[in-house]
Amino acid sequence: MQTPSVTVTRSNGPLPPNPWRRSVDNQHKHIKGYRDLSADEIALMNEAKAKAEEVGALVDKIASTPGIDGRWVSIGKTDLQKGFMSLIRGIAQPTTF
Repeated sequence: MQTPSVTVTRSNGPLPPNPWRRSVDNQHKHIKGYRDLSADEIALMNEAKAKAEEVGALVDKIASTPGIDGRWVSIGKTDLQKGFMSLIRGIAQPTTF
């Protein structure tokens, strides 16, 4: 997916191009606290992210059902998001806070 080109301006003219806006190979090497992942770790991370998408679709389906308590659905959604983020973090093992 290609990111659309955006021109940002300020009162004294356009901003200079940001070199980080273009795609960078090996991005994790440029971000503090990230490490190389093994093929197994990458597969696990992709599996967890796919399952999170599946669960997110279920949450959306539940949320759109008439008569459902939206407050509890929102709490459940947040807790599920935190759970999946924790799983991903457990796989990635970043070295920063």
